[in-house]
Amino acid sequence: MGVTYVKEVMSPEQLLSEYSLPEGHRKLKIERDKEIAEVFTGKSDKFLVIIGPCSADNEDSVCDYINRLVKVQEKVKDKIIIIPRIYTNKPRTTGEGYKGIVHQPDPEKAPDLLEGLIAMRKMHLRAIAETHLFAADEMLYPENWPYVSDILSYVAVGARSVENQQHRLTISGIDIPCGMKNPTSGTLSIMLNSCIAAQGSHTFMYRGWEVKTDGNPLTHTILRGAVNKHDQSLPNYHYEDLQLLLELYHHLDLKNPACIIDANHANSNKRYYEQPRIISEVLHSRNVSNDIKNLVKGVMVESYIEPGNQKISEHIYGKSITDPCLGWEESERLIYDIAEKLS
Repeated sequence: MGVTYVKEVMSPEQLLSEYSLPEGHRKLKIERDKEIAEVFTGKSDKFLVIIGPCSADNEDSVCDYINRLVKVQEKVKDKIIIIPRIYTNKPRTTGEGYKGIVHQPDPEKAPDLLEGLIAMRKMHLRAIAETHLFAADEMLYPENWPYVSDILSYVAVGARSVENQQHRLTISGIDIPCGMKNPTSGTLSIMLNSCIAAQGSHTFMYRGWEVKTDGNPLTHTILRGAVNKHDQSLPNYHYEDLQLLLELYHHLDLKNPACIIDANHANSNKRYYEQPRIISEVLHSRNVSNDIKNLVKGVMVESYIEPGNQKISEHIYGKSITDPCLGWEESERLIYDIAEKLS
């Protein structure tokens, strides 16, 4: 057998018991979740900005970043809801490299999943305590959801996971908004089929149990661009792309049709500095079409304290060790610019 059982990690019940969300923060999360949900149901016309590092690699710098965000949130709260990215699992195209704080609480040391779960949980709890903002994360491993189910306000399913049955069915059992990204091929029907699956009720095996889910009506789409057979990036944030998505939505019996635009990845050809320009175009499309305005509920931005990225060994505070990100000054300016352009 090619698997070595290294050590048993704590159960979700143990982790949540030892590192619990205080009751006061639990009540704040209920209020924040309601505010975010109302954007997707159309009760609120606020705009979502899901923003933060490509990967949450360091508690101090991540919390420093979110403390900066909360000051901006206060100034734009009439128009914008900021959801900080605390991405604790990092998908790797080849399986090599840093896989996130859950795998490696110290990026320069060997994987330690037990310590990683604790480090992840402590970072989230600290960010909540200091800012009262509740974060977004990617559902890379569906079985890990119980470890974060009480602290996240947004979940994304990535381009390489969106076709996976376990991801789709697990999302059908959660009660916060979940964005399904288009696959790397760009095929919109795959993304929309994942929304149909996640909005439905299912019975399946999960963590050793037969479970039944209610369906998640807040499941929606995320456009992140595509990659063709020549490995060339193909953006899908333009007006024509949004019109096509609208047409496809109209043919489906989906609840709360909605879309988030991922301004990085294949939409920017991983040129992180293009994100403000891309968002400006998206906002223009919203301003010239009420249908697109009702469809596009927000944007996703990769941003950190320092611009660009670095090797793990360089130790530059607040600079990404995975994909390159916008720096803080550009990010702050971007959020204010979004607020000004919202009609």
